[in-house]
Amino acid sequence: MDRRFILAIVLMMVVLVVPSLVLKRPPRAPARPTVTAVSPPAAPPTLDAPAGTRPTRLTAESTDGVADDTVQVVSSLYRYAFSTRGGRMVGAEMTTYRSMRKDEPGQSAQILDPNSDFMALALLIGRDTLPLKNLVFHPSTKDLQVGKDGAQLSWQAPLDSLSGISLTYRFVPDNYRIAVSGRLTGVGPAGATLLIGMGPGLRNTEADSTEFARELGVVTRDTRSQLVNFSRMKPGELKSLSGPFQWVAVKAKYFVAAVISPDTGGVGLGRFGGVQAMATDRVHRTPETADVWTSLTVGSDGGFDFGLYVGPMEYPRLRAIGHEFDDNNPYGWAWLRPVIRPVAVGARWLLVWLHEKVGLAYGLGLVVFGVLIRLVLWPLNQKAMRASMAMQAIQPVLKDIQDRHQKDPQRLQQEMFKVYKENSVNPFSGCWPVLLPWPILIALFFVFQNSIELRGQAFLWIPDLSRPDPLYIIPVLMAVSMFGVTKIGQLGLPPNPQTKMMLYFMPIMMLVLFLRFASGLNLYYAVQNLASIPQQWLVAKERMRRAASATPPPAPLRNPKR
Repeated sequence: MDRRFILAIVLMMVVLVVPSLVLKRPPRAPARPTVTAVSPPAAPPTLDAPAGTRPTRLTAESTDGVADDTVQVVSSLYRYAFSTRGGRMVGAEMTTYRSMRKDEPGQSAQILDPNSDFMALALLIGRDTLPLKNLVFHPSTKDLQVGKDGAQLSWQAPLDSLSGISLTYRFVPDNYRIAVSGRLTGVGPAGATLLIGMGPGLRNTEADSTEFARELGVVTRDTRSQLVNFSRMKPGELKSLSGPFQWVAVKAKYFVAAVISPDTGGVGLGRFGGVQAMATDRVHRTPETADVWTSLTVGSDGGFDFGLYVGPMEYPRLRAIGHEFDDNNPYGWAWLRPVIRPVAVGARWLLVWLHEKVGLAYGLGLVVFGVLIRLVLWPLNQKAMRASMAMQAIQPVLKDIQDRHQKDPQRLQQEMFKVYKENSVNPFSGCWPVLLPWPILIALFFVFQNSIELRGQAFLWIPDLSRPDPLYIIPVLMAVSMFGVTKIGQLGLPPNPQTKMMLYFMPIMMLVLFLRFASGLNLYYAVQNLASIPQQWLVAKERMRRAASATPPPAPLRNPKR
């Protein structure tokens, strides 16, 4: 029964995980970083326009002959760049994270393209759309250093149709959060709608461009989170999402750029009204870029405010924002998340704590973590192994009962439970200790897939614990150690064709399944196997001692006389 149980768990892993990792799309050609395959619309989408209306254009200040300028905002964590043309954010360099791309060795991760439309603005007034992308903003400074007290950047821009627009960015020290406030003068009592650009997505900073493209998308949150992957859209396809939303984000695997509502009261004012995303990439079979816009209502006083987060998906930072913002980086599939997320968060915390507080490299931290888990589960495993020995001792009796009552399932069940009771054997006692490590293993799968802290962390010959072992040494060690544990566990048992098949079949199947998994996950599993060998050896020796001193097994039951 235990063998069937383990096999069932492994097959579930195969069904759940393999389609997303093994059946990958073929590698795609790198995108041209500065050329847009499809020109974005001349005007932003009218997210809140009445049905059946066609907005007309208002005019913004002419920019003919005005050169673009860039405002640099620098802190210990980042280097943000804003264009004076439209006030767009055109650079977000993460100075504490390096790019993993082969063509950018040693460089910091730059997550925004120079042609980015993130924070490009437009206004919807009645049925009229006023694009501000080419409007010249006048900044309060060209270079800004964010110190321990934070910093502030102000923008002013005149408008032909209105009196003007002002923006203020307040930068928080030691954080990637930005508080944005603004005012439109001359809006009138009807108010207006501010359209905020968020396209075309984040720039590739990873070695595996296929995996990076698969993770790109726009995420929204109302009462639940919703992800629209760019790769699942057709070129030119338009996706419309109805708000209100607490936040809207464009994300990659490890980084995110988001607008966040300041409203925490649970009602609409101050929230984002809707999202439109149109796939603009015709270079690749599955799009990597999209023209993304969201909307925010501006009151009659012309004032508005919201927050920005442009940075890494570090779980504590995302969690601290509130609004369930950590759903940008979910651990586990939606239906398993209530079980997997607490384990994943705890495992991630322990690994980071061992690294930052104890000073262990993440690889050594994984070794310690694997041994600790094995020690914690030692009593349960000991109980399971002894229960397995008890089950093996009564196998001849159970086999005889199965042969005699195979045509009477009800009688068969009664006789088997009678034997279990007489010998004080619980047939399920060996299952739970086997099941308990699996949530940890599955949780670590997501920790290594999603946690930016483990990105680029080297160990011995492995350059990155979050990626497969380039030499395949760790997966092979995991399979060999699994073979060794199983072999030791079979010492003293009578020959059994099924047991012999499992001895060879399970390690080979696990090797094939785990070959392209994160090397850190394979390292943890190999350590688990190696750490269980002493216990398995002790139990096997105990079984052999009992077998040598035991009386012959009870004679099979005979058919009662009728």
